[in-house]
Amino acid sequence: MNLSTFGAIMEFASQMVGRSMEIYRAAVQKAKDHVLKETLQGLLEEEKKNCALMERTRRENVVEMILEPIAGLQQRNYELDAQVSDQTRDVDLLKAALILEEKERRFFYDCSVKVSLPEVTRIFRKIALKKEKNLAKLNSLSLNQL
Repeated sequence: MNLSTFGAIMEFASQMVGRSMEIYRAAVQKAKDHVLKETLQGLLEEEKKNCALMERTRRENVVEMILEPIAGLQQRNYELDAQVSDQTRDVDLLKAALILEEKERRFFYDCSVKVSLPEVTRIFRKIALKKEKNLAKLNSLSLNQL
């Protein structure tokens, strides 16, 4: 599916953040390592804020962008497929978090380049930058220690 309108991008962004919240919520429950658990809890809290931000951004900017066509974004490139089960180990939770943060970082950065409304571009770039910082923090956790 093409993300060819502002509405489609914002709807997908809200769904993506919501899905990440579900995954992080489950991951926090499964994590055994204290540092990983705290990190995942922080990511969950950040996603809650991002969810509210996506809804507010859609409400406040929909009038300006309703007719603005957007090209070059495909939903399949950003879909999240991570899952958490009872057998999920800490190392798998960390890997899933890395995948989620990278997909979201790429999505928000790519959207920031395509959307022409300065306020929305700023919001998307800010989220992409947070995702880069999250990736650095996650990468600093040692897979061998988990």
